[in-house]
Amino acid sequence: MARRLFTLLLAASILTVSFGTAAVAATNNPTILQTSGAGNILHIVSSLGGGVLLDQVPGTNIYLLNLPNLPIVTPLLQSLLGIAFIEPDDQLVSPARAQTGILAVRAGIAADWYKMQPELLRIRAIEAHAYSKGRGIVVADLNSLIDYGHPALIGHLTGGYDFVSARSGYQATLNQSSASFIDQSSSSFLDQSSSGFLDQSSASFLDQSSASFIDQSSSSYLDSNPAYGHATLCAGVIAAIAPDSMIMPLRVFDDSGQTDVFSVTKAIYYAVRNGAKVVNLSFGMSRSSSAIKGALNYAASNNVVTVASAGNQNTSTPQFPASASAVIAVASVTRTDVKAPFSNYGSTIYVDAPGVNIISAYPSGRYAMVSGTSFSAPMVAAEAALIMSVKNGNVKTTIGSAVVNINAQNPSYLGKLGLGRINILNAVK
Repeated sequence: MARRLFTLLLAASILTVSFGTAAVAATNNPTILQTSGAGNILHIVSSLGGGVLLDQVPGTNIYLLNLPNLPIVTPLLQSLLGIAFIEPDDQLVSPARAQTGILAVRAGIAADWYKMQPELLRIRAIEAHAYSKGRGIVVADLNSLIDYGHPALIGHLTGGYDFVSARSGYQATLNQSSASFIDQSSSSFLDQSSSGFLDQSSASFLDQSSASFIDQSSSSYLDSNPAYGHATLCAGVIAAIAPDSMIMPLRVFDDSGQTDVFSVTKAIYYAVRNGAKVVNLSFGMSRSSSAIKGALNYAASNNVVTVASAGNQNTSTPQFPASASAVIAVASVTRTDVKAPFSNYGSTIYVDAPGVNIISAYPSGRYAMVSGTSFSAPMVAAEAALIMSVKNGNVKTTIGSAVVNINAQNPSYLGKLGLGRINILNAVK
């Protein structure tokens, strides 16, 4: 009798959702689904009109499906089938690539020469090395393809994983669309013929380092590959600030700047299960994801610190995953501790870090100057590594208690730039 009642209720629920009429007409609908304790994935797939099981986050009950239609699942049906959550596997796309000032550096210069740049000195990153260099801490960076052979990264990288290649077998099905951004600011107007944007301290530093700009604005390859260099730049920041930590490169963005929710979710679980103690997320989404939230909570429950960039839209609208409670959200400031013109702000920001005219490693053994909250976040991720290497306790609280108050420089943003601008020396000593 109970079985018959279940069957009738299930049938009624399926009729309620009207798959044939209410669903979006599409042949391929990649969908992320997590089963509850009672859920059977094969039964669920069958009940949702059939489909293909594409992938699973190892060790979890989170699956990637390709369904013939996008169902509207009622709470009753969700409960009956044993579905914890179901959501589209949105394809995340970065905007047009920002201009990057690529630097020519004289022969024989040390690979980590850029660590002495004014922005890293201002947050007292190098002084902090007297107390900690991050030994024993693995920092995972979810990003694009990295230059493994860059001199500034040799000896700083540990084993990673290429989630882009892993999803190549079913990439064609990932056809949903959502706004997401690799947080490299489009306000980085960097080229050889227009160096007036440089602040005085940066210009002086480059002169001392015998570094000059190469004009590469006409490069069709760079224009057609929005994510090119992004991972190398972020890793270069981490390597300079936490030189004895190990960076775990996890490729989730392809060369055109695209990824999907499932790949990000899978990568976060991978990072935690493979020894990462810090996770850097230099990208954002315009809406939240239950799958990624679950992965972030899993990281937090395992005492893994996650840092995310606030975004470059100059808005107080929260960007996910920086808006998640389990994440340290980082905004960008200029060399005078004024909010960077592009940086997001608001109640979800925890701390600020330099994000304008940041010099870091760039593919093919080169270096570049860039701007964006993408490069502020890895500064805080590296700071977390330094702290975890020498201190016990709450890393987020330690970072927040060591900041420099910048309210006087930002009267229009009181309460919207978090606790203040990071001071790494104060955090570790």
